[in-house]
Amino acid sequence: MIRDKISVSIQTLRWKCIESRAYSKRLHYGRFALSPLRKGRADTIGIAMRRALLGEVEGTCITRVKLENIKHEYSAIIGIEESVHDILMNLKEIVLRSDSYGIREASIYIVGPRNVTAQDIILPPSVKIIDTTQHIARLTKSITSDIRLQIEKNRGYIIHSSNNYQDGIFPIDAVFMPVRDVNYSIHSYGSGNEIQEVLFLEIWTNGGLTPREALYEASRNLIDLFIPFLHGEEQNIDGMNNKKGSNMLPFPLSHVLTDTGETKEKIAFQHIFIDQLELPPKTYNSLRRANIHTLLDLLNYSREDLMRIEHLEKESVEQVLEVLRKRFAIDPPRN
Repeated sequence: MIRDKISVSIQTLRWKCIESRAYSKRLHYGRFALSPLRKGRADTIGIAMRRALLGEVEGTCITRVKLENIKHEYSAIIGIEESVHDILMNLKEIVLRSDSYGIREASIYIVGPRNVTAQDIILPPSVKIIDTTQHIARLTKSITSDIRLQIEKNRGYIIHSSNNYQDGIFPIDAVFMPVRDVNYSIHSYGSGNEIQEVLFLEIWTNGGLTPREALYEASRNLIDLFIPFLHGEEQNIDGMNNKKGSNMLPFPLSHVLTDTGETKEKIAFQHIFIDQLELPPKTYNSLRRANIHTLLDLLNYSREDLMRIEHLEKESVEQVLEVLRKRFAIDPPRN
């Protein structure tokens, strides 16, 4: 039955999306299959993918809230039905999506009486709210509510101390994981030495990413972890590449790219994405708009080419060149 449902080939490994649905704005589901796999490989891939999906996929959260003249999270605010603690918990439930890194500022400025929802948040252009109906607070009197928010993109989670409050700034425990749950199962067919396996992955997300996007990002992050092993033996462990504080990658990337077929360096460049270069958000966004997504894409541009990219100023170009020199020992040609 499995063989009928999923076309398999002994020579070619293929994946397929079997099911994809959105139960709500904050609950998406996807089911994927990878086949054919030799006996034992499905379990190896399933374990690695589950860990990568739950721990390596990035998400965006509200991490700090500033409330003027409030000193404690259990304080009551005259004219607001909820306590400060309830407001913080409601803000924690807001699901965000962002394509840029670094700290972003947002705000809520409302005059009551009225209900305050996620739709009332004034966001920077790079951030989007998944469910704008999320309740935040109810103003019962004619008062002004002015709340400042700090938004970050990261992975994993951050737990703050309950005593870490000062000047009306309240840190929020941030869960950056857009993947809420992952299951995998294995189905076998064949007999004897011809046993083949099909790996099924089930992914639930909070809507910040679709299951397909989460699967792509987790796969990319796993590839990044193994790239160093594609470049032969490690260099002298006491050498330059292992000096404390060095930002150099543990494999040489300074060779000139040629047109004589795919080289190992090209493979490495193709799997290093520009969001790993830790560039300023403005520079990163300009490169993305120019369809530069990987280091290999970037190395197809000379200095003059970079200067012609829209919204990429001279200072930003110098930042890109500095990163290439320091981290990869690469100096692109001027023309």
